[in-house]
Amino acid sequence: MSCKPGQPCHEGRLRRMALGVLSAMALIFVLLSVASFLDSRGQVIPADVSYGEFGAVEGRRVFQAYNCMGCHTLLGNGAYLGPDLTNIYELAGPAWLEAFMPSARGWPTAAAVQVQLQKPEQIAATGIDSIDEYLARYPAAAERVARRGGGSTHMPNLRFRPGEVGKLIAFLRYTSMMNTEGWPPPPKVDGLAFALASPMPGAAVAATVTPDAVAAAAPEDPVAMGERLVADFACTACHATDAGTLIGPGWGGLHGSQVTLDDGRQVLADDAYLAESIRFSDAALRAGFAAGTMPSYDALLSAEQVDAIVAYLRTLSGEAQ
Repeated sequence: MSCKPGQPCHEGRLRRMALGVLSAMALIFVLLSVASFLDSRGQVIPADVSYGEFGAVEGRRVFQAYNCMGCHTLLGNGAYLGPDLTNIYELAGPAWLEAFMPSARGWPTAAAVQVQLQKPEQIAATGIDSIDEYLARYPAAAERVARRGGGSTHMPNLRFRPGEVGKLIAFLRYTSMMNTEGWPPPPKVDGLAFALASPMPGAAVAATVTPDAVAAAAPEDPVAMGERLVADFACTACHATDAGTLIGPGWGGLHGSQVTLDDGRQVLADDAYLAESIRFSDAALRAGFAAGTMPSYDALLSAEQVDAIVAYLRTLSGEAQ
């Protein structure tokens, strides 16, 4: 750029302005680069978040290993086949997640969620061991239980290894604690007519179905009652109805068989053994299975309900009730 003779020349001023703008941009770039290396900039970091003994960093690896974002959205990324998971921990809570993830083909019932309330990591995280209090704290869990509990989903059952569910919950706890600046946006359901888009007053009250209430509504027949209770408590998330092994031993042919305990003794799997194993899962632990995997149902099931489940288990060995 040059100035013509006899005309005002602004070349020096314009050059200085250009250099000033470039210098300001370079300074901003350097400052932003330095800020990007700060630990968290006030944001929560995964290394600081856990659920019981499980860390969010481990949970992120599990989340990636199962390709969860192939169906779900997280922090604005992923697919839209399944629900957004960014705030699922905050909305539904850890007990609902504990009940749902191992048996994702079916929506958890209130009874299945109540079982998870006994877990020490859940109590440490929420301070809750009452189903009524839990569903009041987490209305999204209450609504899911009331609307869908016991129904089927489009998600497959995943064969999680021990500890992986806890790790995933730790990771989802971390994403719920992040400042996402409004993501995910609230869904717009105005004008939609289908039932799941309409408000549901009293969802938490309708969802608080206790095991005693389930038993009262169940058929009188012990086998039918036992089969209903097995479904309500999502027992088949860990136990196969055939002889196959999932997380726990399979039930097919179990009643009347000889089983080996972890201390080497062999005992008959009769009515008394099965009832004791339901009420106190570690009282006569089977060889090859870790203690503490199955919660105790002594405080959750009445004697009549335990007997009904045993009656149902007898039918899986080809026996009459």
